[in-house]
Amino acid sequence: MSYDDDWPENTMENRRVVVRKTIRPATLDELKQLGEKRFPVATDPWCEKYNEFLKQNPSAKFYRAESPEGAEIVYCRDVEKGVWFLPGKGMGIIQPRGLQMLADIVDAL
Repeated sequence: MSYDDDWPENTMENRRVVVRKTIRPATLDELKQLGEKRFPVATDPWCEKYNEFLKQNPSAKFYRAESPEGAEIVYCRDVEKGVWFLPGKGMGIIQPRGLQMLADIVDAL
């Protein structure tokens, strides 16, 4: 799964609708708990990247949302970065097209 430009527009529109319905502010404590749940092994490279992302932005506003594919999304508008978790399948960095979609949704809140 990717949020890159290779996705058909109807897929992006489906994502936009679901993300708009599910997006909400998230606290740093909530995101730390999510990290503990998603990364049971502290030496996992993704765990280190995720925790570093949170540490570098302790006063930023974060948001959580879901995608139609079942991915959990963590997005920070302040630094224009985000990650997705597809439980049991993987995770990744949200690409530019997905970041733009998230920025548009958050800006409209």
